[in-house]
Amino acid sequence: MFRRLLIANRGEIAVRIIRACRELGIESVAVYSDADSSAPHRAVADRAVRIGPAPAAHSYLSTEAVLRAAKETGAEAIHPGYGFLAENHTFAAACIAGGLIFVGPPPDVIASLGSKIAARHVAAHAGIPMVPGETPADQSDATIADAARRIGFPVLIKPSAGGGGIGMEAVRDAGSLSGAV
Repeated sequence: MFRRLLIANRGEIAVRIIRACRELGIESVAVYSDADSSAPHRAVADRAVRIGPAPAAHSYLSTEAVLRAAKETGAEAIHPGYGFLAENHTFAAACIAGGLIFVGPPPDVIASLGSKIAARHVAAHAGIPMVPGETPADQSDATIADAARRIGFPVLIKPSAGGGGIGMEAVRDAGSLSGAV
């Protein structure tokens, strides 16, 4: 087990991980951008390190900044929370290459689940119950429309990449299909 964990996230996500650290007797290290200099997660962590300016691309999404913070604080492990770097297989690999424990799936698993189509195939192969649907190999509008008609309306059209529900479109009838695919 490790003794010091850096949480590469902010807000309520980080606070919950910090609470879990306390329960397990693990020292917590919060990271923060300039925009979060007075955020609650910074105050409740055992230590806090500034990782950059307000834009997430220069702070919370910066592999270099997060790894530098881990090195500066002597963190042995990094927990990405969710969002930000949690689904970034190159970040997970960089943590491991840097001698850190990445709290999450191995990089190859993260990479294979980056595509929702591939993730659905992995889940089906593992026997995990899934919402009925189709993921046709041919992702043309016509093929997706045919699949929607076979399944029956309403359907949910989801992009194969992205997360957090971004781009999902509920389609209630065939007449609304053309705007969703």
